[in-house]
Amino acid sequence: MIRLKGRTKFAETEAIAGLTILKHAVKAKIDWGHLCTKGTCAQCRCYVEEGAEWLEGITDAEWDRLEPEEFEAGYRLACQAVVKAGAGTIAAVNKPYR
Repeated sequence: MIRLKGRTKFAETEAIAGLTILKHAVKAKIDWGHLCTKGTCAQCRCYVEEGAEWLEGITDAEWDRLEPEEFEAGYRLACQAVVKAGAGTIAAVNKPYR
């Protein structure tokens, strides 16, 4: 399961391996900020409250855009954070810089 909280909406949906957090949010019609879907705008930045271990590793695009301290605190770019096969519960909140 993946629990997502956008700016004003919340949804729980089945976690699908190979999809990013952002694709899950769009599919669930969550008001999740995003512009580029390539990892450069950071509008999709999110705080992973639970289940970071069920996401694929940090991408080069994320390393280029976020600071190491953000990763340590639990932040990822939703357009880059891919759900692993056999994933357990993941919870993420859209936390853009603004």
